[in-house]
Amino acid sequence: MKSIREIYNIGMGPSSSHTMGPRKAAEAFNKSNPQAHSFRVTLYGAMALTGKGHLTDLALTSGLEPKPVQIVWQGDTFLPRHPNALKFEALGQKEQTLKEWIVYSLGGGEVKDDADFEKESPSIYPHKHLCDILAYCKDKKIALWEYVEEVEGPAVRPFLENIWKEMKSVISAGLEKRDILPGRLQLERKARRYYIKADSSPRYIRRNQRLFSYALACSEENAGGGKVVTAPTCGSCGVLPAVLKITQEILEFNDTAITRALATAGLIGNLAKANASISGAQVGCQGEIGVACAMAAAAVCQLSGGNNYQIDYAAEMGLEHHLGLTCDPVGGYVQIPCIERNPLAAARAIDCATYAIVAAEADNKVTYDDILVTMMQTGADMNLAYRETAQGGLAKVLRDKFLKGS
Repeated sequence: MKSIREIYNIGMGPSSSHTMGPRKAAEAFNKSNPQAHSFRVTLYGAMALTGKGHLTDLALTSGLEPKPVQIVWQGDTFLPRHPNALKFEALGQKEQTLKEWIVYSLGGGEVKDDADFEKESPSIYPHKHLCDILAYCKDKKIALWEYVEEVEGPAVRPFLENIWKEMKSVISAGLEKRDILPGRLQLERKARRYYIKADSSPRYIRRNQRLFSYALACSEENAGGGKVVTAPTCGSCGVLPAVLKITQEILEFNDTAITRALATAGLIGNLAKANASISGAQVGCQGEIGVACAMAAAAVCQLSGGNNYQIDYAAEMGLEHHLGLTCDPVGGYVQIPCIERNPLAAARAIDCATYAIVAAEADNKVTYDDILVTMMQTGADMNLAYRETAQGGLAKVLRDKFLKGS
């Protein structure tokens, strides 16, 4: 596995696979082709089908500026390596192709070309599965966050401190805004309304309203193309920050405890990325919201005093009960049903952690490793219409309601 730095990326929404990844690739191609007179970018498969709603064209033009960019949308063509594929072409004055580069956006902002797939990806972690990590930690009598620090070194601490600072900044920014999100759905931001209502609500629902407001703040910032932190993706960026913030407020943890929880959550997300997928185009939303819920459940379980095996149980439940979740963004926008999924998954994460701690003596028959295998198989079996193509589910049912004439 790579560093957890690959899980937590700071960048612009609304999609790590459709905006962060393509922009990163565009900037690299632009830099390596200074002789180009203009560029042409062909988008394939899921990248093309939902690219406009995900602002992929804007990400590409900004990454290739100041030169002209022609974008070709080929949603009916899927390249074999991954559903999110792009072909960059550097063009001469007569529009002849000077150089060509095919890349794939894997989720979380990561991009690979064909050469990258052929070579072994460098790993810094000695273990690939959580069961082996748990056995190692048991033998050494260390917590999961200590394992992360042992592998990544002390430099991971300031990195995580900055990630937490950025997450809180995203929440604050989202709570201040009241406008309509961009795009044809005309969806109103709700985070501030939920936050204000919490103060006058009965005590027993106040916590959830605050939790919802924090998750909405992040996911609405993302939908508006604002700066967010992937955890593990842009579309699921509200789950972990919301859970950590409400837990810190209620239990009065200092930032050191929170960054340690971020280390554990990053490990859980890392395992999903290495052994399955965090790409909605590859496995559906179970790989985004499901993994985010697992990460948050693991974090709050640790903060609540759970041991390593209870953390495994919490993470397993967080993902298990999102298995089969489809990625069906209406109109290709990361808004419906994407935004609502963040606060609901945040609430479920806390429930999973609570359940895992209460059931401390229970013999859990299913592990997080088992669920990752299951998620990947489920994603492979999932109809293509439900994997970020906006061709099935709510995207299909609500197409005429919101997008007449599109």
